[in-house]
Amino acid sequence: MSVVAAGLSRRLAILIAVACGLIVANIYVAQPLAGPIAASVGLSAGAAGLVVTLTQIGYGAGLLLVVPLADRLENRRLVLSAMAAATLALLCACVASSAWSLLAASLLIGVGSVAVQVLVPYVAHLAPEQVRGRTVGNVMSGLMLGIMLSRPVSSLIASLSSWRVVFAVCAAIMLALGLVLRAAMPPRSPPPGPSYPALLASMVGLMRHTEVLRRRAAYHACLFAGFSLFWTVAPLLLAQRFHLGQRGIALFALVGVAGAVSAPLAGRAADRGWTRPATLLAMLGVAIAFLAMLGAGSGSTRALLLLGAGAVLLDFCVTANLVLGQRAIYALGAELRGRLNGLYMASFFGGGAVGSAVGGWLYDDAGWGWACALGLGFPLLALLCFATESRTMIRP
Repeated sequence: MSVVAAGLSRRLAILIAVACGLIVANIYVAQPLAGPIAASVGLSAGAAGLVVTLTQIGYGAGLLLVVPLADRLENRRLVLSAMAAATLALLCACVASSAWSLLAASLLIGVGSVAVQVLVPYVAHLAPEQVRGRTVGNVMSGLMLGIMLSRPVSSLIASLSSWRVVFAVCAAIMLALGLVLRAAMPPRSPPPGPSYPALLASMVGLMRHTEVLRRRAAYHACLFAGFSLFWTVAPLLLAQRFHLGQRGIALFALVGVAGAVSAPLAGRAADRGWTRPATLLAMLGVAIAFLAMLGAGSGSTRALLLLGAGAVLLDFCVTANLVLGQRAIYALGAELRGRLNGLYMASFFGGGAVGSAVGGWLYDDAGWGWACALGLGFPLLALLCFATESRTMIRP
């Protein structure tokens, strides 16, 4: 069996990349189905984005409360426990009969899906420093493919059956995947560390005193807010202005898959010390994507092409910036990776929750132009923050 990094076989690396994609898909399968789900359980059109928002809030809570345990507990057991919780929550969503029960299940789906953010630093622990960015980037390709394929696949399944079947399929996948990972993942026990309360308390100090973490979290929170806004609002626009059904929306969402190729490229750039210029290009790319899509609300063929091109550029740049940030924070200390990863991910998923909620409300109230303008504001804010970064600041 060939080895791609110290202690990491090629087969295990591929399996973890696939697992990351399948687990993270749980967070996004509801995104293109927000309209049908809302109608089924009695949510208003303006509140449809809450299905996605609460999943992201649950994910953020899990990042802060569950992922730090990777610095204290055996990693394989932690991954499998979180996956079991996600499986139960998916089954609850499948049979939910009211808005409140569905929203509660959505919150818990997010909490359980943080298993993926234990797997990513788990891989980083096995990778030597000189190829850590490339290794993490390769695994993140699987994760990003899961995010991007989850939307078209869930739309396709819903078009053939119903949105409830989507949640049932996800639960079945989690159960099967858990059995495979239990057999394939070697245990990894971190060295003895602080108690759980002390572990959580230490995160405040890490955020306060670690400039690299604060900056990378702020940069990606802005870009991910734009990403979440777009993929929450775009299916509504496609249905209302372009008159696409679930299959058409599924086909459109496939264009975003091209963005996953940027993950290994960004990892290689970070390994070569090009983090700063690559970050600037990623932010500019997201801004250009929203500028291009401002005029895409007319419902014409040209508008649809603009929307598709903007989606590819948006996904490409957001994925690249994510990997650049992970490579930077993972270099800060092996014993801190669970907490650093939890803080980083929680920060930008908070941005994603804001983007989904405000974007859905603004689109319903003012239309695509205003929602897209808000999306443009997020990367511009990231660029302003980036402009204050000292060139002499030590960056891993």
